[in-house]
Amino acid sequence: MIIGIVLYSISLIGLLVSFKKSKENTYVSLKKAWNTFQKLLPEILFIMLLVGVSLSVLTPELISKLLGQQSGFLGVIIAMIIGSLALIPSFVVFPLGETLLNNGAGLTQVAMFVAALMSVGLVSLPMERKMFGPMFAYARNGAALVMCILFTVIIWMVY
Repeated sequence: MIIGIVLYSISLIGLLVSFKKSKENTYVSLKKAWNTFQKLLPEILFIMLLVGVSLSVLTPELISKLLGQQSGFLGVIIAMIIGSLALIPSFVVFPLGETLLNNGAGLTQVAMFVAALMSVGLVSLPMERKMFGPMFAYARNGAALVMCILFTVIIWMVY
């Protein structure tokens, strides 16, 4: 909460400094920001809906069943798919990974799940395409998936 207050305070101070330097440029910037927000609002609401559904449907117990040590390579594939599709806030991902490990999920499967959750964003892909263009969005997600696979192979070899 304190970090949020600090970040909002810095933003407000920056806005006031900008306003003092040039009211006209500040108004133009705020108008552009508002227009961008309005364009992205449907995607943001959809993502928030999916986050709520995924947090209620994908319980740690269900994921542990799918990602147990006995699930092997299939469990890694399932972890990659679920991690790529699920939208869970980053501050929840690592405690969730620990919970999964404590409930019997395999380390390799959890490594893939956490890596995919943090880097691959198939649900947010439409918004990313709109903001950065399709070429960048597909390239970023593809590269993230390759890095997840490499990371998981390293964890599997070390573990």
